[in-house]
Amino acid sequence: MTKRPNFLFIITDQHRADYLGCAGHPVLKTPNIDAIAAKGTRFENFYVASPVCMPNRASLLTGRYTSTHGLRHNGCDLSYDASTFVEALRLSGYQTAAIGKSHVQPMTGIPAQPRVDPATLGPLKEAWKIDESDYDNEDPSRYASAEFYKFPLPYYGYEHVDMVTGHGDECNGHYLQWLRKQRPDADALRDHKSQLPHDYVCPQAIRTRVPEELYPTSFIRDRALDWLDGARRGDKPFFAFVSFPDPHHPFTPPGKYWDMYDPKDFKAPPDYQSVRDPIPPLQFLHDQWTSGKRFDKAQEAFCVDEREIREAMALTCGMITMIDDAVGAIVAKLKEIGRYDDTAIVFNADHGDYLGDSSLMLKGAIMRRSINNVPFIWSDPADRAARVSKALASTVDLAPTILARAGVKPYFGVQGKSLLDNLDGSAALREKLLVEYEDTQPRMGFSRAAVVRTLQSPEHRLTIYRGEDWGELYDLVEDPGELDNLWNKASHAGVKARLVDALMREMLDNVDQSPRARRRA
Repeated sequence: MTKRPNFLFIITDQHRADYLGCAGHPVLKTPNIDAIAAKGTRFENFYVASPVCMPNRASLLTGRYTSTHGLRHNGCDLSYDASTFVEALRLSGYQTAAIGKSHVQPMTGIPAQPRVDPATLGPLKEAWKIDESDYDNEDPSRYASAEFYKFPLPYYGYEHVDMVTGHGDECNGHYLQWLRKQRPDADALRDHKSQLPHDYVCPQAIRTRVPEELYPTSFIRDRALDWLDGARRGDKPFFAFVSFPDPHHPFTPPGKYWDMYDPKDFKAPPDYQSVRDPIPPLQFLHDQWTSGKRFDKAQEAFCVDEREIREAMALTCGMITMIDDAVGAIVAKLKEIGRYDDTAIVFNADHGDYLGDSSLMLKGAIMRRSINNVPFIWSDPADRAARVSKALASTVDLAPTILARAGVKPYFGVQGKSLLDNLDGSAALREKLLVEYEDTQPRMGFSRAAVVRTLQSPEHRLTIYRGEDWGELYDLVEDPGELDNLWNKASHAGVKARLVDALMREMLDNVDQSPRARRRA
């Protein structure tokens, strides 16, 4: 392989693995992402470390599971003490840039719901002493003024940051500061009460007045093009992290992307009635829906009918196609500046979306493949051949893979494995992997915040929930849609026992071993 390549890492938000043309989607068109796959390796069995934004993005940066790097659920911070592969690249001579969504610090400004009554705590409030560092760099307050917010650099290893926070046409950060300079009426333009008329009934479907050229996807594309223009004049290799907030809800594809796809062309997946032995949180969400108490305005999972899911599918595809057009422009820029032939191009997503599976939308504690399995494509300048790998791979594998390809030795405590030997299409890597999930508060019918662990193998998914006597077990060979829960089936008691044992061993294998002991006791 060529030495010290550049890296263009493109990541989307809430984008399931089967929503790409190259993954076989029957309606969605993604010719530019497909072109990356046509000159690279597409991993069919790539899973997140956690199926929500912040924990999984921290696992990407660190190569460590959420239970070890500490950003266990949305609303925590990734400690500045955490080593990242980006910092390792920077210290090894790489130019580094983050353009778009970062989300390893909270970005809403909304106080967390406390898990413990503060009045019950003593003079020490936490098991760890409170870090007094500034962890509000992605908070909306930093972008309220007209003056462009200057990041303290390096930021987790990034020497350049163009920050976009939020989702859809509601994005904040440097994007909003830029938008207000382009349009004095920017806030009115984004007011959902004055959205363009439409006949969609899908929750969070907003026909935005923001034009295509001012939409966050276009801002990120243009900032990436500008940065690459500057990078070509340097003599250092580069790592560029280009992160799009779409197709995460709200569903706000602008301009021509709104009605690019017809909901009638989409087929809804099997609904709630197809599920045998549904688990309590799924029953709870279904009961909320049928009783008219559905909560569908925020980030929580909810149930939908067929029309709503077809509309959500169509709008999601519009948002993805807009990203695909941006990807085409960015790859074209690489070729224009003469850096395509020495740049590894990576495409990934931070987690998926139920998008109608068992009548569900968004994501949550129900560990479906649709939220855990995400796109991962690696196109390497040393061998731009089309391949598909069935290797069981994880977000924690990204840091060691990039470091290995850059010729940089990893730091102690990395829990992932390098995927370089799988770029030829090999499936030999691991027989099982761990997915972790922790919620911030009780919801979906749970009496306390859900803590969930999943063991994923090519043949099965086993999921256990803290404090519950029920769980999930699916035979993915016979039941790829995860419709028949085998947890209580006597015929599968032996399989369940074997997988519970395997999950326990996987968790033991991945306890934190950093920092190293300095000497023998």
